[in-house]
Amino acid sequence: MDNLKTYAEITWCKGCGNFGIFTALRKAIPKLEEKGIKREDIVMTAGIGCHAKIFDYLNLSGLYGLHGRNSSNSEGMKIANPDLKVITFSGDGNGLGEGLAHTIFAAKRNQEMTMILHNNSVYALTTGQFSPLTEKGWKGPSTPRGSFETPFNPLSLMLEVGATFIARAFAGEINHLTEILVQAIQHEGFSFIEVLQPAVPYHSWSEYSEKIEFLENEPETYEEAMKAVKNKHKFTLGVFYRAQKPVYHKGLYGAHNPITNRLSRDTRLDKIRKILGFNSF
Repeated sequence: MDNLKTYAEITWCKGCGNFGIFTALRKAIPKLEEKGIKREDIVMTAGIGCHAKIFDYLNLSGLYGLHGRNSSNSEGMKIANPDLKVITFSGDGNGLGEGLAHTIFAAKRNQEMTMILHNNSVYALTTGQFSPLTEKGWKGPSTPRGSFETPFNPLSLMLEVGATFIARAFAGEINHLTEILVQAIQHEGFSFIEVLQPAVPYHSWSEYSEKIEFLENEPETYEEAMKAVKNKHKFTLGVFYRAQKPVYHKGLYGAHNPITNRLSRDTRLDKIRKILGFNSF
C-alpha cells in the first residue's frame, strides 16, 4: 500500500472522509493486480476540488484536468488506448454541477471507466457553498436561511442515462468500499460509485454512521434497481445495478487499439499522399 503514496503533503482537513477513499483505493489496487490488471495500465483523472487532491497523493499516472472535465478527459484516454483501466475522481459539485453534461454522456455511451463521486454534499474547497446534492434546508455560507432546492438523486440519474454498474459506499466502511472499487474497476462499462464522505467543517461522521444500512439483496433487473434507488434512503449502501451492454470503444472500432496497432509513419504519409493526390511531400 505504501508504494501507492507520493511524497506530496496531504492537505485535507484532519478527519476528512477523503482519507477513507484514499485508503480503500490503496487496498483495492493490489487486489486488482492479483486479478491480472497491471498497475501500469491503471490511470486516473480528476476535476477541481477537495476530491482532486487525491491525484497528487496517489502514485498512478493520469491527467489533472479542468473543473468538471474529468469524465471527458477519461473518455479521450479510453478511446486512445482501450487497454487502460481508467478511474476518474469527482466531487458532487464538479461532476454533477459544472461537469454534469460530461458525466451524463460518458454514462450514456457506456464508456468503460470508473467514476468515484466523493459526495460530501457541499463545495468544500471553496468554503461551503451548496452543491447539486445538498440536502434541502441545509444552512451554509451561501444558504444562511437553508437551501430551498431539491437535490439530485445521483443513483437514479446514472441509472436513467445508461451507467451499467451503480453502487453506493461510505468512506467509514473501508472493507466494503474496497470490494466495491474492485468490482467497479473490473466491470466492462461505465461504473459509478457514490461515496458518502463528510467534509468535517460542515458535516460530522455521526450524521452518516448513525444512518448507514446495507442493501439486503442486489437488484436483478433494471426495474428492480430503479425501485431500489428511488425507495431506499441516501444512506443505503451496496451495488444497485449491474448489467452487460456494448461499450463505446468497441462499437467505435472493434478490437482495434490505436496505440498498439498504429500504422508506421511512412505508411501514414503514403496514405495522405494518395488522398491528396500528391506524388511526393
